[in-house]
Amino acid sequence: MELFRIKRDIPFMRYAATTAVISAITFVLAIAAIAVRGLNFSIDFTGGTVVEVHYLQAVDAQQVRGVLAAEGYSDALVQNFGTARDVLIRLPERPDVSSVMLSENVLSVLKRQDDGVELRRAERVGPQVGKELAESGVWALLLVSVGIVLYLAARFEWRFAVGAIVATFHDVVIVVGCFAAFQWEFSLTVLAAVLAILGYSVNDTVVVFDRIRENFRKMRKGTVPEIIDNAITRTLSRTVMTHITTQLMVFSMLFLGGEILFYFALALTLGIVVGTYSSVLVASPIVMWLGIARENLLPVNKEGADQDARP
Repeated sequence: MELFRIKRDIPFMRYAATTAVISAITFVLAIAAIAVRGLNFSIDFTGGTVVEVHYLQAVDAQQVRGVLAAEGYSDALVQNFGTARDVLIRLPERPDVSSVMLSENVLSVLKRQDDGVELRRAERVGPQVGKELAESGVWALLLVSVGIVLYLAARFEWRFAVGAIVATFHDVVIVVGCFAAFQWEFSLTVLAAVLAILGYSVNDTVVVFDRIRENFRKMRKGTVPEIIDNAITRTLSRTVMTHITTQLMVFSMLFLGGEILFYFALALTLGIVVGTYSSVLVASPIVMWLGIARENLLPVNKEGADQDARP
């Protein structure tokens, strides 16, 4: 299925050097933002107080968030938990207030709005848990990256594996760099989005790589840049259709999912945009610059090999 068909190949590789410079500058800026500003970790990583309350009737999490914000708890993360009558509130640590006192203050604020609210649970989440979560996330990224390299090296050729892992690492660093630069909250859901970006980016890259390998069989007289340009152009319609439909779903979470899903959807949106760019203008040029050739992908038939096989 195609939305459109391009008759002439777009010379993507002609601009590979320019896009490489742009990618390198963006990558360095993202690294600098992470190193200088750091990530604005949520309570999932830094620790804090978790309060679970129960209402006699269904309650809107946005309404509870507004009540708490009016009383000075604008940093509270509020979501429905289990049912529409149960609400989970997560608050970052405050140096001058104990966890017990903080939960009591929150409950008193909510009781002024609805006297029927009940406290079900109040506990402190220590930063050690967040440290373990961060370490687990880093290990997950590393293991996924190693798996990607091994898979692509076995299915295609080592040059494709290098191009894909550089492009994927490029996507992850830029997305995380944006969160550091703008100090957006980095939570477990955002970490899950980063892991999803890994798979999404590689999927698009593999589609392009598969067409490049196929073109080496078909375009016997074509140069390597021409073969890659043709592969990208022929998969462009599929890429656009896939990304538009995916982004429509992500937009629904971004604009309608509330505060809980906002940064998750924002990370996915950045990943889709950057991942599309890197599949075309990062991974493919790297494969070309590493010296991919027809003999790297196609078996070489030695002259007289069929005669040697005869009895």
